[in-house]
Amino acid sequence: MISKARLKQLAEKHGTPLLVVDHDELRKNFRTFRRFLPRVQPYFAVKAGADAAIVRTLYKEGASFDVASMPEFELVYENIKGMAAKKRQAWIWNKIIYANPIKPVETLEVLDEYKPLVTFDNFDEIEKIKKHAPHAGLCLRLKVPNTGAMVELSSKFGASPGEAVDLILEADRQGLVVEGVSFHVGSQTTNYTNYVEALNLTADIFREAKSRGYDKMKLVDIGGGFPAPYDSSVRPFRELARIINSELKRLFPKHIEILAEPGRFFVATAGYSVAKIIGKAVRDGKPSYYINDGVYHTYSGQIFDHAKYPVKAFKRGKTKLSAVFGPTCDALDVISMAEDLPALNRDDFVYSEMIGAYTYASATTFNGFSPAKVVHVNL
Repeated sequence: MISKARLKQLAEKHGTPLLVVDHDELRKNFRTFRRFLPRVQPYFAVKAGADAAIVRTLYKEGASFDVASMPEFELVYENIKGMAAKKRQAWIWNKIIYANPIKPVETLEVLDEYKPLVTFDNFDEIEKIKKHAPHAGLCLRLKVPNTGAMVELSSKFGASPGEAVDLILEADRQGLVVEGVSFHVGSQTTNYTNYVEALNLTADIFREAKSRGYDKMKLVDIGGGFPAPYDSSVRPFRELARIINSELKRLFPKHIEILAEPGRFFVATAGYSVAKIIGKAVRDGKPSYYINDGVYHTYSGQIFDHAKYPVKAFKRGKTKLSAVFGPTCDALDVISMAEDLPALNRDDFVYSEMIGAYTYASATTFNGFSPAKVVHVNL
C-alpha cells in the first residue's frame, strides 16, 4: 500500500492528474492468485491494464496473457520477447490466448503464422478461422450464467450449451482442432455460484463431445470475473478459490489444463489517482469541487465499468457532504454528488484508491484534456 504522504510527494514531483501504479501490489495479487488456485495458470487480461510495465512485471512473475486485439498482442510480444528464451512461434501458444470470440479477417491472417489459441462461439467464425487462420487452435466460448456480475457478458458472447458440441464437431469436420472450452461469468462477480454452474456446464460439454466421438479437448479456460475487494461486501478470494478448487478436482482429471483470465483482480488495488482542485463553488447549499481529472479520464470506470471510486482528501477536518466534478464542460462529467470531504481550497490535492482496473484504458481526450500521467513505483 502506498501512503498518503508518498502519493502527495509524487503529485508534487510529477504534477496532476496522476495515476500511480504500485508494482509490489501487482506481485502480491499475482502470488495470492497462484497460492489459492495452484492448478490454474493465469492469463492476465491485458484490457484491464494495457501498460508495458505491467506486462513485464506480471510476465516475470509467471503470467501468460489474454489479448483481444492485435495492439494488445503486439504490446505483450514486444515487452516479453527479450525475456523469452524460445522463438516467437514456439512459445506464443502457451503465453498468449486471443480470447475475443469475434476476430477481423485481417487479424486472423496475421495471427495464423503463430499457431495461436483463439476462442470462437458460432459457425461463421469457424469458416472464417478455417479460411484465414487454419493453423490456430480453437477454444469454444460457452454461454454461462452472469447473475450478480457488475458487467454482464453473456448477452454478447458464448455459444448456448445446446449447440456447443455441434460447433465443436463442425470445427473438427473442417479440419480444425478444438482444444477446450472457455467461459466468462461476468466482470466483478460476487455471486460465486456462477463458477459452480459454469464448471458443471463445461464438464457436461466434455462428456457430450466424448460420447459423440470427439476426445481431443485438453483444457478449460475459466475466464475472469475474479472480484477486486472494493468494499466489505466482496467476500475473501480464498472462499471463491476453495469453491473453484473443489469443482475442478471433482469434474476434471489432472491431465486437463486449467487456464484463467484475471484482469481486475491483479490491477485494481494497484492503482491510485491524485488530482488537484481547480475550482470551487457552492451549489444548492453544497460545497462543489472541480478537479483536473474526471469520468473522461481516470474515473472513466464509473461510466464504462459501473464502478465507484470514492474521492478522499489529504487534509483533515470536519467533513460536509460535497460534490466532485471533472474538468470538462459536459454535465456527464460528475465523479460524485455525495462525498464526505473537509473544506478544501483551490490547488489542494485529492486522491482515490483501487482505481487501477480499466480506468485509464478507457480514458479519452474530450475537450482536449489529456489523460493522467502514469507513474510506476516499486518496479
